Amino acid sequence: MSSKVYFTDMRAKPGRNLLDKLEILIKKAGIEQIDFKDKFTAIKIHFGEPGNLAYIRANYAARLAKFLLSKQAKPFLTDSGTLYLGQRSNAINHLESAYENGFNPMAVPCPVIIADGLKAIDYQEIPLGLKYCKTAKIGAAIAEADIVISMTHFKGHEQAGFGGTLKNLGMGSASRQGKLELHSSSQPIIDEATCTSCGQCVKYCASQAIHLDEKKKAKIDYEKCVGCGQCVAVCQFEAAQPVWNNSTEVMNYKVAEYTFAVLKDKPNFHISFIMDVSPDCDCWNCNDAAIIPNLGIAASFDPVALDKACVDLVTQAGANTNTVLNAHEQGELQNTDKFAIIHPNTNWKAGLQHGEEIGLGTMAYELIKV
Repeated sequence: MSSKVYFTDMRAKPGRNLLDKLEILIKKAGIEQIDFKDKFTAIKIHFGEPGNLAYIRANYAARLAKFLLSKQAKPFLTDSGTLYLGQRSNAINHLESAYENGFNPMAVPCPVIIADGLKAIDYQEIPLGLKYCKTAKIGAAIAEADIVISMTHFKGHEQAGFGGTLKNLGMGSASRQGKLELHSSSQPIIDEATCTSCGQCVKYCASQAIHLDEKKKAKIDYEKCVGCGQCVAVCQFEAAQPVWNNSTEVMNYKVAEYTFAVLKDKPNFHISFIMDVSPDCDCWNCNDAAIIPNLGIAASFDPVALDKACVDLVTQAGANTNTVLNAHEQGELQNTDKFAIIHPNTNWKAGLQHGEEIGLGTMAYELIKV
């Protein structure tokens, strides 16, 4: 049996702007079936690392919050802290980042609550007993919420292939300990021949797992390494390299299981914004050019079907010029898996297939245009 995914494009006119279209879309998709009265409602969103401009605009979050308030819900915007160093690794800096990017009381009529607390260690352990995760360490505010609504910026991702609803919920809701578990099968290596002894990987390793050895080459202590990939990100000489093997599949399997934990026994609904589809995650403090034109907004009760519909829409779309996809002819890129081109060592299908296997949702969907 297929799930229904509702979609609205970017066309707008006076009296029916994109914020109006968002509200029409979620109503058509059935969000009003949920009883919101007096329920703590988590709006799971990515606030964007300062310097990144591809994240969802706060205006959309404000419109959703207003809708939920009209249903007498108790909504709050939320995300968990990061595993790596940055402006969102603790609640104080995370809140400052959210406010800087527009998610503040002046713009959005609901609180911002960092789900896993001051130092990203406040979580609840949810029993799962699934193949890869026996439990899931979910940020306490999300775990304690009565209802979960996800707002996802759909884009590429350097480890998952793409960042969609499952990534937003599964990885984004995990506490630091949970993120450690999700990343634990993807520890990087150092190529000494290309290491220049610049020390950037040492400086930015949040786990203090890297040092320069007697030859002034970077050395990883795998007892401390959490596999977050920060050293790969900051190395300008390709000395820090990911070890792929099956790590992308295993990480995506775990993300699906963590998403299952987040949504377990709770009413939930999901919205995905296929806009500013950058090649990499909003966790970077910059965003590369969008690989396709802006397409629109999709919504569904089924997170697996929603991700599959979004990746299919990106596949079917033509490509923008002057992007990371420049090396490929435009004619080749329509009806082509663009995320497989950008991140060839990843396997995004693994997470959706596993999500289907564990009962999270289905990849079969009916796309309904609104």
